[in-house]
Amino acid sequence: MTDRSPRRPQAFRLDDPDVVLAEDGRPAPRGAIVVTPAQPQEDAVEDVPLPAPPPSTSRWGMLFWSGLGGLVSLGIGLAVSKLIEDLFARADWLGYAGLGFAAALALATLAIVARELFGLMRLKTLNQLRERAALALEKDDRRLAEEVTRELMAVTKSSPRLFRARSELGAHLDAIIDGGDLVRLTERQLMAPLDAEATLLVSNAAKRVSVVTAVSPRAAVDLIFVLVTAVGLVRRLAQLYGGRPGALGMIRLFRQVVAHLAVTGGMAAGDSLIQQVVGHGIAAKLSARLGEGVVNGLLTARLGLAAIDVTRPLPFAALPAPALRDVASGLIARQEKEGE
Repeated sequence: MTDRSPRRPQAFRLDDPDVVLAEDGRPAPRGAIVVTPAQPQEDAVEDVPLPAPPPSTSRWGMLFWSGLGGLVSLGIGLAVSKLIEDLFARADWLGYAGLGFAAALALATLAIVARELFGLMRLKTLNQLRERAALALEKDDRRLAEEVTRELMAVTKSSPRLFRARSELGAHLDAIIDGGDLVRLTERQLMAPLDAEATLLVSNAAKRVSVVTAVSPRAAVDLIFVLVTAVGLVRRLAQLYGGRPGALGMIRLFRQVVAHLAVTGGMAAGDSLIQQVVGHGIAAKLSARLGEGVVNGLLTARLGLAAIDVTRPLPFAALPAPALRDVASGLIARQEKEGE
């Protein structure tokens, strides 16, 4: 019979000649101490680097848009050249006038392109600051935290409302030893006044949307007003936190905001939205139009909160992130008073 009782603990030296390793198919010598190596767990996760994410735009798509843009640019250039030649053929002064207009158009186009590129670069800088600040908090990196703080002070240099905060932060910059504490101090000094103003902007936008959609007679007017309000709100929030988005920058910002809402489930009628609406008894107190206005206002507020998360150059670490109740509490109380 095989003794299945648990063995008592034993002490032995690894260089003892009686200590042998267990091998498959080979019996151990009599009286030897058999050591069985630990087997690796089958469900252990190997440290294998993840594959790189696929490119957001395919090469064929880039080639298509490059070719189309080149052909359109050449066509416009030939059309302008033909027009100027025809003007010179009619009269010299007409040709010179057309040449001046073409030069003004080229100069304005270059200025617009430069502004768009500057706006995209500024948005990229803010995103990188947020990522590097999160990394400094995670690793408590003093050098990285100081770089983030100095770059953020340079970004907000044009904001007069943060002059005192920048002065106080610069005076205490060398006294902070830990990287995480430096990022938190930077957030308290520079982001606190901006967060308060951003929360007020979102709350006012939600109230306007709620009132207009409640009294508007047509759905088309509601849609246009909500769209214009959303675009203006995202632009003002980006400018508040140091971004200067142009047309391309706004498209990129909206893509980031929608992606953020998709991840957090913000556009759906989630638990917080239902609690805000049902918890205040709006369904029993307000008419259908007022209830629709409240829901539209809450969705606008949720969009604004997502825009704050996207445009804010620092993650929420020392300060609490604004919640839906912070920007919609006055909205719901106001609508309840109107419904009574």
